[in-house]
Amino acid sequence: MKWTSPNDIKDQLERRWLRGDICRASVRDTGDFPFVMPLRQPSAKVMLDDFASMQDWVKLMRAYAQKKQLQLEYKEINHRALGQQQLPCHVLLHSPQQAAKLIAKTQLLKTFYHLYRKTGNYADSLQAWVFKHPMKVLELSDQWQKILDLCVWMQANPQPKIYLRQVDVVGVDSKFIEQHKKVLAALFDLMLPVFAIDDDFSGVAGFARRYGFLDKPLMLRVRPLAANITLLPCQGHQDVMLEAKALACIHSDVQAQIKTVFVVENEVNYLSFPDMSNALLIFGSGYGFEALKQVKWLAMCSWYYWGDLDTHGFAILDQLRCTFPHVSSFLMDKNTFIDHEHAWGKEPKQENKDLSRLSEEERDM
Repeated sequence: MKWTSPNDIKDQLERRWLRGDICRASVRDTGDFPFVMPLRQPSAKVMLDDFASMQDWVKLMRAYAQKKQLQLEYKEINHRALGQQQLPCHVLLHSPQQAAKLIAKTQLLKTFYHLYRKTGNYADSLQAWVFKHPMKVLELSDQWQKILDLCVWMQANPQPKIYLRQVDVVGVDSKFIEQHKKVLAALFDLMLPVFAIDDDFSGVAGFARRYGFLDKPLMLRVRPLAANITLLPCQGHQDVMLEAKALACIHSDVQAQIKTVFVVENEVNYLSFPDMSNALLIFGSGYGFEALKQVKWLAMCSWYYWGDLDTHGFAILDQLRCTFPHVSSFLMDKNTFIDHEHAWGKEPKQENKDLSRLSEEERDM
């Protein structure tokens, strides 16, 4: 039967719940209520061919509406053979509370209303975020007070210059902050003054530096590909791990020697990369390029990137071009892919976002 059933009504309300529509309507007039839900009705032909089933459907919908205290609207149909018939055409829900009750979400709706009002006592900007993300707020309802307390602490201590473990908020430790960085970052961005946010850093990896916490130093693993380029005052091949600030400040004579930079993601490729004059090799770190941003003189070099031939390899290339737009890829083309069919595998989880910085050939891959 393709006519609307009680389960269809609940399914549609569940979808609206998951979108946050019912929660939002409980705290502001969003125009969603009263909610008039159209009902799928039997056609004139079906009414004639299966009149008994139609009558059963009408009885079912009336009984359901009576049991759940719902208002049905009816449409009068003048059937050529059956005469005048009244069929349910809409179910009318007067309030978000009525909708929530129908799908057993009354207590959750009350929780959201309470958290929304409580957040409004702290900052309008935070309340606006709660309004926009009701499902996330309900997911974090048990921790929401701690999140608000941490927001208050940050507002009073912008750019604190301490480690996350040193934050002095009751019930909040570094593990709590680590677990909730994404939400905290969204809230901090809304409530903190511009001077308290360092836009050179973003995402989970850049959380500490973005908001002025102390963090482990950003490290780079690099290897000069020419014997005459020395980062350390010693002989032989040099595979060096150093802070980004240290690489940024190496002697100008060494900087002048380096004309080309290669970035590879695979450690064996890094270790076995051939020697080359005037070149520096960098061992990539996936999606994190915050360290490279500090080494300003590298922007004057020619850049080449060799990553995995999968969606993540190209996503990393796209992100690298955000910092160094002139990066060229190598060994990431169609011929290389076809020539190494024996090494093909299945990518467990593909990256599906738009990679606007790739060339047409790279996007085709």
